[in-house]
Amino acid sequence: METLCFHDGNITDLINRRTLDVRNDFNSVLQMQSSLVRRLSLERELEGHNGCVNSVAWNSTGSLLISGSDDTRINVWSYSSRKLLHSIETGHSTNIFCTKFIPETSDELVVSGAGDAEVRLFNLSRLNGRGLEENVISPSALFQCHTNRVKKLAVEVGNPNVVWSASEDGTLRQHDLREGVSCPPVGSSDQECRNILLDLRCGAKKSLADPPKQSLALKSCDISSTRPHLLLVGGSDAFARLYDRRMLPPLSSSQKKLPPPPCVNYFCPMHLSDCGHSNLHLTHVTFGTNREEVLISYSGEHVYLMDVNPAPGSEMSYTLGDVSKLMSFNPMTSRVELHSSVSGVFFNGFPVRNQVAAKLDKCRKLVQIAEKSLKEGTDFYYGVEACNEVLDGHGHEIGPTLVHECLCIRAALLLKRKWKNDAYMAIRDCHRARKINPSSFRALICMSEALSLLGKHEEALEFADAARSLAPSDFEVGEKVDNIKKHIAAEVEKAKKENDRGSKSEHRAGRVLSLSDIIYRHEGNGDAAQDGPEREDSDFDEELELDFETSVSDEGHDFDSNVLHGSLNFRIHMRGDSATETGRPNGASGLPTPSCQNDKVPYQPETVTDMKQRYVGHCNTGTDIKQASFLGQKGEYVASGSDDGRWFIWEKRTGRLLKMLHGDEAVVNCIQCHPFDCVVATSGIDSTIKIWTPSASVPSIVAGGSAGPEPQNVLDAMEGNQRRLCRTRETFLPFEFLERFRMHEFTEGSLHPFECTQS
Repeated sequence: METLCFHDGNITDLINRRTLDVRNDFNSVLQMQSSLVRRLSLERELEGHNGCVNSVAWNSTGSLLISGSDDTRINVWSYSSRKLLHSIETGHSTNIFCTKFIPETSDELVVSGAGDAEVRLFNLSRLNGRGLEENVISPSALFQCHTNRVKKLAVEVGNPNVVWSASEDGTLRQHDLREGVSCPPVGSSDQECRNILLDLRCGAKKSLADPPKQSLALKSCDISSTRPHLLLVGGSDAFARLYDRRMLPPLSSSQKKLPPPPCVNYFCPMHLSDCGHSNLHLTHVTFGTNREEVLISYSGEHVYLMDVNPAPGSEMSYTLGDVSKLMSFNPMTSRVELHSSVSGVFFNGFPVRNQVAAKLDKCRKLVQIAEKSLKEGTDFYYGVEACNEVLDGHGHEIGPTLVHECLCIRAALLLKRKWKNDAYMAIRDCHRARKINPSSFRALICMSEALSLLGKHEEALEFADAARSLAPSDFEVGEKVDNIKKHIAAEVEKAKKENDRGSKSEHRAGRVLSLSDIIYRHEGNGDAAQDGPEREDSDFDEELELDFETSVSDEGHDFDSNVLHGSLNFRIHMRGDSATETGRPNGASGLPTPSCQNDKVPYQPETVTDMKQRYVGHCNTGTDIKQASFLGQKGEYVASGSDDGRWFIWEKRTGRLLKMLHGDEAVVNCIQCHPFDCVVATSGIDSTIKIWTPSASVPSIVAGGSAGPEPQNVLDAMEGNQRRLCRTRETFLPFEFLERFRMHEFTEGSLHPFECTQS
């Protein structure tokens, strides 16, 4: 696989393109060329913080870098000298999660948002003439209208007057610096801040079929740089949302919870739209550099690429009915022919017949590599990579026969590899293969196996019977189908026994539940665990007894012994309304609110945009500020941090891994590419910021151009991350209960079990 070329071409291709197409901006093309990406290595560590660095961002020219940390400081660094210029004591009382330069202010105004629910603005010019130790300045603006942690800030290119803040209180607020630099004082006649642009306190959906009822704790937001009326948000459910700010209602206060406004588009991979998992949420959303794509990253899942405006009638858009159709057997009577998009000439008239033949030959060889991996039962990852190269790199340039063969092979490889949600990806491939050839025995067999892995045994039997009907007298075919049916029957019996065992309550027999047992339930190790029925939140009213003496070990922790040696009773009432209100003076304070959803009006599920590429290998479960970013002005590469202390770079078009680098002793959260140079800044749990440049002597898939057995090291790391993803624990206590643990609001003692976690 190392011999494969990347799609940005070699130096000869670049020279030819420069000669033939004068419209190309080659500075942007060469900023993140694959040969440079594969030479990235650590150049410098910037030291100046005393805690986790949760935010890094470049200014518009790339001359300055700003960072925010758990130490509640904002640091500003020089790009040219790599030195610390300013370190501001912000006055925040808890972790800073987001920092930004305000556009068109000569980089003098900076803004921060933090876990204390405050947004603060600072003027760096007030630090002129001071030393680094003289770093205390009062904020130029202070907004305290949020009632929960501020997780993301957004600014508009060319607009120095407005800052947007997204918070876990379910609101996105618009702070216009021309209208005021603070919230109204307590007791004033106009005490409520009327700056809520998006009220999503009744906006979260459990699944595509369910109406929005619960509070959507916002984790991320972004504003398009070329179409600033477009606003992208993501939070505590599976759906990213695109809004047109011109179509939103007037700014409101938090006195009333309003129904969520209609959005332009929803984004969610189809297989995640109907999971109903309470722990599945987005940690980052961002627009692509071409403004026609969005990138979204999930906690406990992968990174996905989607189109902002899929073509009408495109398979990239789906409805609730399409989700069920994908899993059900429906006879297909007509073939869907794939037509080559390659004409006989280039735009300048040069013949390409020889190039097309070379590409076809390359694709056939890649399919043979994948088939070999499948037959030998080894190197499933590289077999999948070979298929990705064929289907995503050249899918429109090869005939339907080869596409069909490659789809079936990739589906079989995915079922063998068994990484998180590979079974769903196999189903997608089988569905595409059946559209090309409705009588595809191989597609039907793989579909049956995938559905069986997901616990959909009735549907699996339908596809197995359909496969047998294609060759009723073929002994080998019949034997294979019989084996599948036996396996399905065994799985059904196994599931029945597990349900019977699960109905017997262990804690009724005297077993003391640990705090972890009560707060979490395990997902299981396979895809089948993702398809189980969900508890109805609105009907769950149960009393839980927590025995802290047996549940929590006080070794190495500064817990209050008075709390540990006793039982603490919580009565948990799970409601659809789960907004977290802290009673801040400018927030909602227990006032009656109207119902979020009119139950008399039948709910019509929305149309959703599906994924067009998936990026796998990393692990995102430990923190909820983990970013996924486009690299370079062209955005041809995608990067994400990981819980194993590494960060990963993929080719956007094919999803192929280019580079894996060790960037932190624990977790890499933030990745920001320099606006013009091949330089990347990363940060995480460490107190330093890492600066990466293409300084390695030789290209490599791992950092520093190591000459060791890197493919095996890379594969081991990715498989370890997949195991972590499959062990993700799903919370079933209400969101506000867990948030109070994290925000340390319990008054019974000093027990802070989530004190050291950011997620």
